[in-house]
Amino acid sequence: MGRHADFWQVTGEALDFALADVGVDDGTLRERLLSEYLTLDALPDARDCLARLRDAGLGTGILSNGAPAMLAAAVGHAGLADLLDEVLSVEAVGVYKPDPRTYRLAADRFAAPPGAIAFVSANGWDAGGAAAFGFRVAWLNRQGKTPERLPDAPAAEIRRLDALPALLGL
Repeated sequence: MGRHADFWQVTGEALDFALADVGVDDGTLRERLLSEYLTLDALPDARDCLARLRDAGLGTGILSNGAPAMLAAAVGHAGLADLLDEVLSVEAVGVYKPDPRTYRLAADRFAAPPGAIAFVSANGWDAGGAAAFGFRVAWLNRQGKTPERLPDAPAAEIRRLDALPALLGL
């Protein structure tokens, strides 16, 4: 389509559709549901995993389709800001993952070739896109779901983030 809207707008529009689809017209509920995106908790093993990576001298970051303000609020609420070197939004390139330009953001910011970057995602499509770009990818499959049928598979599958340091040889 060639048009881009930031993730906050897209999320709001998707919520509007879902509410209309079930016959709900409640602006207060809409705003309360949208605000939940800004106060998401970190996964229980995220902080320890990030700390172990940082202690090993590795750079850490988030690469998200989320809008910068959404990411800042979520990272701040989750208490992870002190463990992240970078919080990257695809807004910098105006397209969403899995477009290769989005993954290039991380390679450029960390000044590293794709094969030197370990990438973790709970989304199969994102893991596939990152693998196609050349990242070393671990799919975080907490629920043991069937892998998506994508042309580029992740190099590894983990059930918890605390498995990542060992996977990286730390």
